[in-house]
Amino acid sequence: MKRLTLDILLGNLLVFGFTALVLLISGAPVLAAFKHIWLGSFANTAKFSQVLSVWVPLTLCSCGLLYTFRVNLWNIGIEGQVTMGAIGAMAALRIPGIESPALILTLAFLGSMFSGGVWGLLAGLLKTRGGVHEIFGGLGLNFVAQGFILWLIFGPWKRPGIASMSGTELLPRKLWLATPPGWRVATAGMVIAVAVLVLTWLLIEKSNLGLRLKAIGQNPKAALLYAIAPERYYLQSIIIAGACAGLAGFLQVTAVYHCLIPPISSGYGYLALLLVMLSGYRIILIPFLALFFASLNVGAIQLPIVLQLDSALSGVIQGCCVLSALFIIGIRQKRKNS
Repeated sequence: MKRLTLDILLGNLLVFGFTALVLLISGAPVLAAFKHIWLGSFANTAKFSQVLSVWVPLTLCSCGLLYTFRVNLWNIGIEGQVTMGAIGAMAALRIPGIESPALILTLAFLGSMFSGGVWGLLAGLLKTRGGVHEIFGGLGLNFVAQGFILWLIFGPWKRPGIASMSGTELLPRKLWLATPPGWRVATAGMVIAVAVLVLTWLLIEKSNLGLRLKAIGQNPKAALLYAIAPERYYLQSIIIAGACAGLAGFLQVTAVYHCLIPPISSGYGYLALLLVMLSGYRIILIPFLALFFASLNVGAIQLPIVLQLDSALSGVIQGCCVLSALFIIGIRQKRKNS
């Protein structure tokens, strides 16, 4: 436990170190840059609520990934699962003849979980039945999901008289999830994220399911001897992950964009992969690291505005975070092999 904590601390120190190095190379004042990232995230209620609007889908995706990482599955397809969740939600929101907003939103909520879960199931079946590694299967399904959403936006769901990359027509106001005055994050989104976080902790740390997933992740062959079928739990974990990602897609549609756009996932699935790895797969750290990456995502927008730095710098900083995570993973793997 102490060694894992040290690894996590080292990983986060490397993140700050690499970030400072990139800023120095770009000729930016390091302290001023960190200051503006902080102010861009926490200077007022509106900016902090923007951070929370990123925190919610990041937390949901990270919770889903904890299940698949528990059985040593690399669910790269979570990005596509967010996209399919958004599509499932929008399909429900477009059902004609239903007057009750609460009923439509409930159907969208369930539709997003179903769509994301089914997309996860496809990746699981490719692995368990087709022998396709989950990384390649997930990446392939991500491309299919992206192609599908583009077809919908430029085809059946296009705006009347025009097909635009800006997305489908805006939803009616009654189908927008409510936000507190002056805030940019839906109250329902926060409640969903916290509920999923607590439920994930209970299932992974306190339930028989979590114990079985851990047993399979540590030694699938030994688990099989105790009548724990690895394939069954591979599918269960990736379906749950897909459902969590689908909820993120639901909130992107109903609480953030209020329509369907091509980059509806905003890269949160890939970012959640990094976040979970940096956490050492410990759920207690997920909300805090999600807040850190959300604030970096939102606050870095200030750098080109205030310091006249290139707008791609925030992407470079996140890339440095990836390198830090890979470095720590390499250290752990080398230690494990020795």
